[in-house]
Amino acid sequence: VAKDLGLQLSALRDRGVRVVADGRTQYFSLHGKTGHLVTAERIDREQLCQLVEKCVLRYELIVEGQM
Repeated sequence: VAKDLGLQLSALRDRGVRVVADGRTQYFSLHGKTGHLVTAERIDREQLCQLVEKCVLRYELIVEGQM
């Protein structure tokens, strides 16, 4: 994420970058030392999508301040 946004790792912390998802369960988070997007919770496709062929989890990345 840091690389995709063109930010240094320290800028991720300074700008309060965070992952926000729909629903109660937060499936993704940012790894503080690498800036990578990682899974924060077990993802059970059968439970989430059941009979849907294409399973999509939507999330937003919030970056405070100007880019």
